[in-house]
Amino acid sequence: MRDHIGQIPAHAAQMFQDREALVFEDRSFTFNDLNTLIEKTAGALHSLGIGEGDVVTLYASNSWEWIVSYFAIARIGAVINPVNTMLTPPEIEFVVKDCGARAIITSADKAAGIIGVKNSTNVASIISFGDAPAGTVSFDNLISRSMPTPPMVDIAPSALSTIGYTSGTTGHPKGAMQSHKAVIFNGAMTSQLHMRSRDDVVVSALPCPHVYANVLMMGMMMFGTKLILHKSFDPALVLQDIAAHKATIFDGVPTMYMFMLNSPAFAEADLSSLKRCYVGGQTMPVATMEAVEKGFKVPLYELWGMTEIAGLGSTHPLYGKNKHGSIGCAIPYCELRIADVDNASKTMPRGEVGELMVFGPIVMMGYFGDEEKTRETLEPDGWLHTGDLGTMDEDGCVFIVDRKKDMILTGGYNVYPAEIERVLAAHPGVALAAVGKQPNEMKGEIAKAYVVLKEGVACTEQDLMDFCRKSLAAYKCPRKVQFVEDVPKTSTGKIMRRELHTLDTDLNR
Repeated sequence: MRDHIGQIPAHAAQMFQDREALVFEDRSFTFNDLNTLIEKTAGALHSLGIGEGDVVTLYASNSWEWIVSYFAIARIGAVINPVNTMLTPPEIEFVVKDCGARAIITSADKAAGIIGVKNSTNVASIISFGDAPAGTVSFDNLISRSMPTPPMVDIAPSALSTIGYTSGTTGHPKGAMQSHKAVIFNGAMTSQLHMRSRDDVVVSALPCPHVYANVLMMGMMMFGTKLILHKSFDPALVLQDIAAHKATIFDGVPTMYMFMLNSPAFAEADLSSLKRCYVGGQTMPVATMEAVEKGFKVPLYELWGMTEIAGLGSTHPLYGKNKHGSIGCAIPYCELRIADVDNASKTMPRGEVGELMVFGPIVMMGYFGDEEKTRETLEPDGWLHTGDLGTMDEDGCVFIVDRKKDMILTGGYNVYPAEIERVLAAHPGVALAAVGKQPNEMKGEIAKAYVVLKEGVACTEQDLMDFCRKSLAAYKCPRKVQFVEDVPKTSTGKIMRRELHTLDTDLNR
């Protein structure tokens, strides 16, 4: 394996040369093409004064420019800060201020809304793909200058490569710090277990900032897998590209498979080239997995991962038993165990429920600038708390049964009640707000807010939903609001979120 992410593109170009690497919309790129673009982008970033150790935020939808920018940041020894495109300008401002980003690479549709961020943060440059608005630097113009690329940096595998933000239980996101080794290792071991190679063609609409998409990108660069990247998920277009490019693998979250099965285009889709499919982001019911296998006529393998481990922590090996309902076993050189929820040093017997914990080179370095949260999540001996409750069978396969904390998993995205409560509490008519989760057939779970209004105040459900949309990404906003007199609390006044459902008055849960 390479020592750091910045070395990977040149090595890929040497190994795979003019083989087709990436297809995005109407453009195709060989490995040589990608390396040339990455070198140009690295030179352009260096000319702006960005260098080793500087943080660069990557805030854009899926595109070839996103992938080029990702590797270019690493090429000059800077730190990658990939963020979800659904975040709002206030959320972006918090992230770049928290990690001290020097620059933001974004797309034209996002750039206009974040130009003001430069006034309150360390951001010196905002670089925009496409038609760059006033106040930003054009990405196309930058790379057209062909500025000299600095010598390859000498970075240790243990050095910081990435700060990936995940929603915070305290109302603000936390930046999980990943070493170069962790990111490279996860991509390598994922491809090894799945036997992904230069003979495979992968179609993906997973968001590039997500760790699941990241391991696919790494698989492309390290193993020569051809990647057909979609800007966003459209079931008909995905089905069309599986046939057009003779894809051998499709990766997605459960809702993608559900939409594809329900698409009018599915009946006529040619899926004969597929050899296997993978699903992650949230657990999928066994009955649904069986329906996918029957419809797609290939095996469906479940996987599990999180931001704090740079990608996958477990999956099923291609040449091994595929246990539906299980997230599989630990990836090579890593360990999983089920710990007593009250004593992390105690391992539970096989078959008994406890907290899933992870150990190995994929585990994060800690949360950026937050030693307290790091100590809560990482044990002194290196074992990571995942917050997921599960069991382990005699083969070492894990079955997730619940989440230890109150996280809401909606459409593959993590949503934390405290973050929504923080926004609702800022509404002038809200006296108290508590957020719980409800099951949802399409998204897995949705957020529901229980609100106590200030005396004499009139407010509607739509008023509060609109208020949340101003400060929160769409996937974080509550899908339902119920007005209540009070909420369940402990004797110390702490809201008992798991008891909120007892207040429900809506019959169509």
